Amino acid sequence: MNPITQSFAPVFLLITLLSGCSGGGDKPAGGDAMPPEVDVITVAKGNATLTQDLPGRLQAYRSAQVRARVEGVIEKRLFEEGSDVKAGMPLFRIDARSYQATADAAQADLAIARQTVERYQPLLAIKAVSQQEYDLAVAKAKQAEAAWVRAGEDLENAAVPAAISGRIGRTLVTEGAFVGKGEPTLLATIEQLDPIYANFTQSGEDMLRLKQAIRTGKLKRAESARVELLLADGSVYPQAGRIFFTDMAVDPATGAVSLRAEFANPQRELLPGMFVRIRFPEALAENAIRVPQRAVQSGPQGQFVMVVNEESKATPVPVKTGSMAGNDFIISQGLKGGEQVIVNGLQKARPGTQVVPVPWDASAPPMAAQPAARKADNKQAEAKK
Repeated sequence: MNPITQSFAPVFLLITLLSGCSGGGDKPAGGDAMPPEVDVITVAKGNATLTQDLPGRLQAYRSAQVRARVEGVIEKRLFEEGSDVKAGMPLFRIDARSYQATADAAQADLAIARQTVERYQPLLAIKAVSQQEYDLAVAKAKQAEAAWVRAGEDLENAAVPAAISGRIGRTLVTEGAFVGKGEPTLLATIEQLDPIYANFTQSGEDMLRLKQAIRTGKLKRAESARVELLLADGSVYPQAGRIFFTDMAVDPATGAVSLRAEFANPQRELLPGMFVRIRFPEALAENAIRVPQRAVQSGPQGQFVMVVNEESKATPVPVKTGSMAGNDFIISQGLKGGEQVIVNGLQKARPGTQVVPVPWDASAPPMAAQPAARKADNKQAEAKK
């Protein structure tokens, strides 16, 4: 007997003894126990893209603070909190009566200054006014024009506009508040959510190890720069992303390299600040054996999988796992290819148990959920009767 397999014997013997006391739940009404069905995959060597899942955090593509550029009293808020706004859209209205009066006065001063320049031009030609008087009139006209432009800008800023298009958050002031005194008052924040960034880091040691493996020929460089985003519930976000930014230096405080990915977010499902996991391709491994994570079990002596042998009996096989390929483990030791590895029904596949292997359908629900589904269907059928 293989010494590694022998080390698992006490654990499997105990499981077998306990199963003998379970009361024969698999026996049919007529007599002998029927072998349970188990879902299996037949492992084979092939190319596999090695992936790594790293924690990350989402960040808005662009973010702009809405601030009051002029001082005054907020008369009205012109948007709904949490809505989408367009660049240039007025968001707040500040009492603009004083700014309107200033703009009107500046326009009148500009008109007088320009008329003075026009009147002085023919008089300068006949020496009725001096060159100095004419130059002073021109300078006053330019000053009046600058004052008029500044007054017009203040009047426009009384209707606080959106600097960018995006989703605006909650307002930080209410109607009646006096804003803009001394410094621009923060009124709200706009964030562009489509696309959206995901910031994450990779260990500098892992990156160095990967580069060495590629340099020595153990692995090949992954050509794809596409990455996947895993949500908090473990599901994969339907929109694939791309690596957008890689820092060229290792952070001395953490020993990690900063990376950034960009994802389309048309439905605004992804929000800034959310914690996610980024799955990105590291390298391409040839002649690799991969099995689903659920097929690998752990015991006191290490990891193992249950396989169906030539006698259709469940048999434990010690294995060692290496990198990941999506949701699958890459098996570095223990399997050679061609084995039928049990994926579902492991609770019924005790060591030495006779089983009926059935090809695994990855899209089907787990076996544990199938009896409940059948009961629900039977109840529905009875209700219809």
